[in-house]
Amino acid sequence: MTAVARLAVYAGSFDPVTYGHVDLIERASALFSDVVVAIGVHPTRSPLFAIEERLALVGEVAASHANVRVASFDGLLIDYCRRIGARVIVRGLRAATDFEYELQIAHANADLSPEIDTIFLPTRTKHGFVSASLVREIASHGGDVSRYAPPAVVRALAQKFAASSR
Repeated sequence: MTAVARLAVYAGSFDPVTYGHVDLIERASALFSDVVVAIGVHPTRSPLFAIEERLALVGEVAASHANVRVASFDGLLIDYCRRIGARVIVRGLRAATDFEYELQIAHANADLSPEIDTIFLPTRTKHGFVSASLVREIASHGGDVSRYAPPAVVRALAQKFAASSR
């Protein structure tokens, strides 16, 4: 199967990147000729990892995919997509509750920019319950998150929480 010659954006906070995110990056890279993993910068949120750390971690886990690049953006995702010429937004779905929220956002985006489509990829069953917030919570208590996040992320979490406990 040949990838569609089209630029797609997979956006999120990736705080931190999980195996569920990695799965979606891999699948989007197989579906589209070019994929930007866009890490959102939200001034009202306080992420565990700074934007530079998230860019480095996502860059490391996506490095094996030649058609994937990692970038950050602020403001509306739809404006970012227009700026870089993306035609598709890729969103992952873990459960029905994700769908309701994501559909609302997709409708708003379609209203703002009807030329940009949103596609939903269901998370693989083994990653269906994994979220970045779950990974952060387990790691904050010294739990093993190696089955939920790539090795670089596991190390970064351990360092982050070791530094905060000093």
